[in-house]
Amino acid sequence: MEVLSPYKEATDVILEAGGEPLKLCYQCGLCTGTCPWNTVRSFIVRRMMREAQMGATDFGSEDVWTCVTCRACVKRCPRGVEIIDVIRAIRRAVASMGIGVVPDALRISAKNIAGVGNPLGEAPEKRNDWAGELKVKDFAPGTDVLYFPCCVPSYDPDVKGVARSTAAILDKLGVDYGLIGTDAKCCGEAIRKAGHEETFQSLAQSNINLFTESGVKTVLVSSPHCYHTFKAEYPELGGQYEVVHVTQYLAELIEKGDLKFSRKLEKKVIYSDPCYLGRHNDIYDEPRAVLKAIPGVELLEFPDAREEGLCCGGGGGRIWMDTPKGERFSDIRTEQAAEMGAEVIAVACPYCVLNYRDSVLSMGKGEAIQVKDVAELVAEAI
Repeated sequence: MEVLSPYKEATDVILEAGGEPLKLCYQCGLCTGTCPWNTVRSFIVRRMMREAQMGATDFGSEDVWTCVTCRACVKRCPRGVEIIDVIRAIRRAVASMGIGVVPDALRISAKNIAGVGNPLGEAPEKRNDWAGELKVKDFAPGTDVLYFPCCVPSYDPDVKGVARSTAAILDKLGVDYGLIGTDAKCCGEAIRKAGHEETFQSLAQSNINLFTESGVKTVLVSSPHCYHTFKAEYPELGGQYEVVHVTQYLAELIEKGDLKFSRKLEKKVIYSDPCYLGRHNDIYDEPRAVLKAIPGVELLEFPDAREEGLCCGGGGGRIWMDTPKGERFSDIRTEQAAEMGAEVIAVACPYCVLNYRDSVLSMGKGEAIQVKDVAELVAEAI
């Protein structure tokens, strides 16, 4: 009787967990040539794909946890291989079978999410504390819009301004919106990409049950990661909603003439496309339309913007992992922004806020460049 090794079993797990696209890969290497990691270090995506095909993946390698799921490789693949699904499946094999090593920071975040429903390990009852004096009402059946800010703006003191700015805009415009109860949990997008499928399923089902009981029909989100998972992944589990990113919502209000500005900002602003808003969901025009509408804003573009945009480095669970200095994509972008004379790096993702603000501070650019979410800039100008 044949005794399967853990690695043979892991290969089976990879295939069962969504690794079927492996069969389409013919090792052309375009994925490696496209991967942003190769601007700062060597990361051979093609080799990982080949090893997974052959059942010889090095599950102990840090490369397993390197991919930021930015989707640049998928966009270039001539066979349409969903490489992110393969990476997710490899990580699932490591996480579920205990082979290889899960980075400590990721392991702690995964434990927090599974335990209290957010990666920061904060008490669930504090989820809506960011609203403070704004006195945002609780969502109830019949409320037009559920605002779901994401765990980072909900709990991180440095990013709560994103949620507060969004709420201030909605209040000023008289939008009928509310916040779901503190039983809400992390959307689960990033932890799923990090291989923790069972945790994702639990989070998703809990949120879907809560949304259904509350009568949610439209969800407004600040995070592209929430946008992607609510729109593309929850429907498979029975969660059907209209999902709108804040930049889409604001762009529509501006186009209708319902959102007007009273202040000029007089700033040179450069916009960084979040991967999960851009490459994953083809939302490029709306954030730019909002920024162009703000009086006084001079909108700059990175040399490789839109479809060619460089990831901030936070996707695929890497927002919870350490990235050595010299390998941070947001450092590259910050340097480009400084060279172009930008005064503000505008973003539309909480992960981008964290990474860019860290880069601006660590690179000593704090006096010259600010990092602002699009909603924060709009709130300043209305």
